[in-house]
Amino acid sequence: MKKLAIYPGSFDPITNGHIDILERGCKIFDKVIVAILHNPDKAALFTVEERIAMLEISLNKFKNIEIDTFDGLLVDYAVKKNADAILRGMRAVSDFEYEFQMALMNRRLNRDIQTVFLITGLRWIFTSSSIIKEAARFGGNIDGMAPEVVCKKLKEKFDLTPPST
Repeated sequence: MKKLAIYPGSFDPITNGHIDILERGCKIFDKVIVAILHNPDKAALFTVEERIAMLEISLNKFKNIEIDTFDGLLVDYAVKKNADAILRGMRAVSDFEYEFQMALMNRRLNRDIQTVFLITGLRWIFTSSSIIKEAARFGGNIDGMAPEVVCKKLKEKFDLTPPST
């Protein structure tokens, strides 16, 4: 029986830390759905379409990944997709309390959906979409923290691309 996990998030934008979790998650599960939460109450830098495009380019080496979007409750989406688990990454102790609360709530809503936590590799422990966006906004060098396409799109978004000659 094939095992399916949902890796939810805003992915605004995807980082190398996300890819680290996905790479390891793909070894545990037969298929992983990278699911972008559509949250109209949250102001995103990139549109859902832009995030999907960056994910498709960044994850093209993976053969057992699907990219999708959802709104509403994650456990309802997981049931709709016949998922066995929710895959979550944790960087530091500060992530633990929030992730633990979410996992407990999801378990209360549906006991059949398990949450699997993977600890981000030490190399990415202080990397987050928010920090990368902030550094990019002020012209900081973000190369190596996110896929090349993301770095390029962030520079374009903040109008930091050098003028062409």
